[in-house]
Amino acid sequence: MLEITQTKSITLREGAERLAKRLAKAGYQAFWVGGCVRDAQLGQSPKDYDIATDAKPDDIERLFRKTIPVGKQFGVMMVLEDGHEYQVATFRAEADYTDGRRPGSVRFTDAREDALRRDFTVNGLFFDPIAKELHDWVGGQADLEARRIRTIGDPAERFGEDRLRMLRAVRFAAQLGFEIEPATFAAVREHAPSVAKVSAERIRDELLKIFRPSHAAAGLDLLRESGLLGEVLPELAATIGCEQPPEFHPEGDVYTHIRLMLSQLPEDADTGLIWSVLMHDIAKPVTASRDDDGRIRFFGHEKTGTDLARAILNRLRFPNVEIDAVTTCVRFHMQLKNAQEMRTATLRKLFLRPVFATELELHRLDCLSSSGRLDNFEFLQAKFEAFQNQPELQHPLLDGSDLIALGQAPGPGFGALLKEARERQLEGELTTRDQALGWLEAKVRAVTE
Repeated sequence: MLEITQTKSITLREGAERLAKRLAKAGYQAFWVGGCVRDAQLGQSPKDYDIATDAKPDDIERLFRKTIPVGKQFGVMMVLEDGHEYQVATFRAEADYTDGRRPGSVRFTDAREDALRRDFTVNGLFFDPIAKELHDWVGGQADLEARRIRTIGDPAERFGEDRLRMLRAVRFAAQLGFEIEPATFAAVREHAPSVAKVSAERIRDELLKIFRPSHAAAGLDLLRESGLLGEVLPELAATIGCEQPPEFHPEGDVYTHIRLMLSQLPEDADTGLIWSVLMHDIAKPVTASRDDDGRIRFFGHEKTGTDLARAILNRLRFPNVEIDAVTTCVRFHMQLKNAQEMRTATLRKLFLRPVFATELELHRLDCLSSSGRLDNFEFLQAKFEAFQNQPELQHPLLDGSDLIALGQAPGPGFGALLKEARERQLEGELTTRDQALGWLEAKVRAVTE
């Protein structure tokens, strides 16, 4: 009888230990570096492990069966091991930055010099997983204890090498709940305009990380205080000081409203919800007006905001599917406030929108961050849950083939009949296919007689 043995799955950490041991056995140094060391020092579970070594890229390819040369010319290889991916990089020093992103020259070096080329001290710690020793050549431990983000070396020089590091400083400070060291923060403020030279895709990816629960509101504030908000999202910066009617928005200006919504995002919030929060009132500054009695108005801000949000998301190179989801939420976010006066069929048509669940959560956050009243949200939530439990309403009872079977040729009245049938179905007047067919036959007969 054939004996079947089960292979135990290897954890991410165990795989990283195996890689380090294999490098050490071959005579090379191997350290865990960067975020995994920082997170472990903070008592958090690392989400990935990067390894720095004196092994050259060709040595790495020889030692490991599955490798990808993601940046071989810079000494960076991806190793696939036990179903996990690990970045394994040769110790290196970099120089001759000319484009504000990439070094013009790279030379292989030792661990200490490799640490000195990195961005922030808290990311410059090296850990030997075999000897269980932490190496700190940059003062990262002290900055972790002080809860401080500080560049390694001169901040202007570090930001000149890669301008995205200014956004990374904001992201790490928000994400970790740290402060940015004064000289580092002053350099961010001074050089903020140069972030415009960073590619849209890299800015987008960093903003996606900045605006995550539960640090999204802190990220927004740091972007504002650093001057980066006006450079990467000037339309959002324009909401600062944009007054709102106090009877509807006692919380204050549009920026404060958006910030409050960000602070209450659910932990599982996806990109569509987060960016719908950021964009839903984006057009209020450009649509603001006052009546003769001084009342503040934002006529058509949802429609103008749809166009503005689409332009912003296109500029940041968001995928079309995410742009469509966010702009749908922006376009209809004012519609839900009248839900309790809507006909049943109208409500059910709202529920059929593909992103309605996101629209509903956006409405909840909108209410929480203004009036504080959730009665309308609760009404919608109950109706939506009931609708989801009625599969007979999810699809039309009739289609064009039913009209053709009754001898009707496609024409102007063809779609009108199907639309009326669907309205009656959603209103609850037509509940079964037989009932709908009977209604349709009677309508066709009345037209032809």
